Amino acid sequence: MTAQNQNARQHMVFAIVVGEHSGDTLGAGLITSLQKNHPNAKFIGIGGPKMQALGFESLFAMDELSVMGLVEVLGRIRRLLHVRKTLTDYFTSNKPAVFIGIDAPDFNIGLELKLKAQGIKTVHYVSPSVWAWREKRIFKIAKATDMVLALLPFEKAFYDKHNVPCTFVGHPLADDIPMQSDKALARTKLGLAQDKKILALMPGSRGGELSRLLGDFFASAKQLQAQDSDLVFVAPMISEQRVEQFNALKAELAPDLAVKVILNQTQTVMAASDCLLTASGTVTLEAALIKRPMVICYKFSPVTFYLARWLVKLEWFSLPNLLANKSLVPELLQKQVCPDNIVPLIKERLYHDQSQLNNSYQSIHLQLKCDASEQAAKAVLAVLSKNPS
Repeated sequence: MTAQNQNARQHMVFAIVVGEHSGDTLGAGLITSLQKNHPNAKFIGIGGPKMQALGFESLFAMDELSVMGLVEVLGRIRRLLHVRKTLTDYFTSNKPAVFIGIDAPDFNIGLELKLKAQGIKTVHYVSPSVWAWREKRIFKIAKATDMVLALLPFEKAFYDKHNVPCTFVGHPLADDIPMQSDKALARTKLGLAQDKKILALMPGSRGGELSRLLGDFFASAKQLQAQDSDLVFVAPMISEQRVEQFNALKAELAPDLAVKVILNQTQTVMAASDCLLTASGTVTLEAALIKRPMVICYKFSPVTFYLARWLVKLEWFSLPNLLANKSLVPELLQKQVCPDNIVPLIKERLYHDQSQLNNSYQSIHLQLKCDASEQAAKAVLAVLSKNPS
């Protein structure tokens, strides 16, 4: 290798765009693995605090892309288009070795399409749910990307069927979370009682999720507390902004309910808990890997739900059930999210043996534990080696 090539290798630029906290975690793991081969590489785009702690340069705040639902996206469309055009212009003028879009498919796939047309190699990390709805998106993905990195095994099978390049890398959460999570140790860390039943209230990481779910969560918690005065409630929050929103809604809807709010320790809170009342999303996979029973709730805005119900083809919407290919944990959708449904499901899981459920969780954990960040980094570098600049 010549000195010039060595210098180019060491100062390689990786462009990455993530849209939410789970993507920030994936991005941080990928950066750490890429830095082993390229210690002086530059990482730039849109990233969160975990990525920035590794030297990532974020051109916009990650929260710019944290929008959920069809109607909600329409309300922010002008700003989102501005951000995407700015990134397109920047990366066209300052070409990276590769662009990696992490999740945020409605934003990133369009960006990848534009950048690939400019001769920039593109990778999409975390498959969009094309196997669930809007299946024809796979043809746009094929045009937009040189490689899709899939976290889940059934996703690769879908891409293989359509002859779209895809690598199953496993899930970083399965690598990071131990096979057995120590409940007593987690409670000691958080200062929680060892001899009480603990229910975690987990209404999501987005403002819209909290506003839609917390009314029913608080009403359910009040009923449960009336039946078991020793029951303890904890609520992990992802940011100070969500803490403020949670506290404001609690003051309005359940001022007398005792809830310990804990910032930036979601996995520890889950490990400390006996059961989780949670929004849908990646957090449900975390819960399965931590081996805790849960009740999963999902509420769209009414218009988004009306549109989505004609498009979604899945029997289940949560990752534990999709991975198990059966109804492993209860799911409540839209109007089903109410105390009359939530309370008996929580009681069943709080006060009855869950060992059979844990066996299923163990199988999921083993299936996904593949050293994902290392596999993802290898796949990205393989894309570069196949198509040298």
